[in-house]
Amino acid sequence: MGRVRVREHVNPLAQKYQVPIDPPDWNKIYAKVHQPLHLDLGCGRGRLLWNLAQIEPSWNYLGLEIREPLVEEANQWRDEQGLTNLHYLFCNANNSLKPILETLPAGILKRVSIQFPDPWFKRRHQRRRIVQPELVTEIADYIMMGGEVFLQSDVKDVIKQMSDIFSENPSFQRLTKDFGAENPLPLPSERERSTISRGEPVYRVLFERC
Repeated sequence: MGRVRVREHVNPLAQKYQVPIDPPDWNKIYAKVHQPLHLDLGCGRGRLLWNLAQIEPSWNYLGLEIREPLVEEANQWRDEQGLTNLHYLFCNANNSLKPILETLPAGILKRVSIQFPDPWFKRRHQRRRIVQPELVTEIADYIMMGGEVFLQSDVKDVIKQMSDIFSENPSFQRLTKDFGAENPLPLPSERERSTISRGEPVYRVLFERC
């Protein structure tokens, strides 16, 4: 299957992305809705979750992505593989995360990953970055005690900003002192593999809900 072509960056503050989504009926999405859930924010083409869902069938996977053509493509891949523990949603995580989490069964969110988010380098654009204090608070409200938040980026300023915001929330404990944490997932993402193959650094940090 050929890859759909989309813009690399989408402004989450644009008017078209300001309406929160109406979450689906999760009992119709997952065959076993009470399994532990891994939530990936900004999942891109979703290939990492597609692979994880096949090697870890005892987990459910949910990818959120703001570029709708990628979500449509990813759900098509899921259907072709017949995966009942995987779903992708088109939404803006900064206004749709809370309605999504409050409609999921309580206590199933066990892992959140945010990998290589759009860096938005210009200072005036940094409020477009996905990790904001409100988003961190929403994750803290719904992730189980001992649940993990895994962050990675190839931009040191971005990983530091994300890490600082999570560190400022008393509900999270940073498990790694520097940005050289091991990837806790059994597989790397496509972006991680390509970055490493070019000899460029990948910065990682791991937090735990305390």
